[in-house]
Amino acid sequence: MQTIVVLDFGSQYTQLIARRVRENNVFSRILPYNASFEQILESNPEGIILSGSPASVYAKGAPMPDKRIFEAGIPILGICYGMQLLSHTFGGKVLKSNKREYGLSVLKTHEQKTLFKGIPKSFNCWMSHGDKVTVLPKGFKILANTANAPYAAMVHPQKQFYAIQFHAEV
Repeated sequence: MQTIVVLDFGSQYTQLIARRVRENNVFSRILPYNASFEQILESNPEGIILSGSPASVYAKGAPMPDKRIFEAGIPILGICYGMQLLSHTFGGKVLKSNKREYGLSVLKTHEQKTLFKGIPKSFNCWMSHGDKVTVLPKGFKILANTANAPYAAMVHPQKQFYAIQFHAEV
C-alpha cells in the first residue's frame, strides 16, 4: 500500500493535508514533527510531507525533524513552514516578510514539467505566512512566485525535494 507520512509542525491544516492525500487513494499517516527516524521508516513511506507551522525556522527552539529524513532518498514536499524549513536546512535564507500574506494570491509558475505539470501558468492560491524564503539554497530552483513571495515554490531535482509557500490543501 502506498503511504505518505505527514510530519505535523503544528499547522491548522495538517488534517486537511492528510485528507487530500487520502482522496487520491494513498494512505497517509500523521506523525509529530519530532518523530524518530525509525518511526518514520516504519511506514515505508513513498514520500514525506512537511506541514506548515505558526513557528519561524530561524527562531530559537523552532521545531525541526530528524535530519536523517533528508538523506533517506525519500521524496519530500514542504508546505509553507515546510518550504522555509527546507530552505533553512540547506543554506537558503528565510526572513520575516515586510507584509504578512493571508488569503488569495495570484501564483505565477515558471515551468510546467514537474510539480506544476498540467497546471495553468497562473492561478489563485491560498497564502498564510509571515516569513518567506529570500535566497534559495544551493541546488534548488524556483518554480513559482507571487507579488509578495519571490520564491513561492522550489525544487531540488536531484533529491526530489519540492516545496510550496502556499496551501494547496485548502
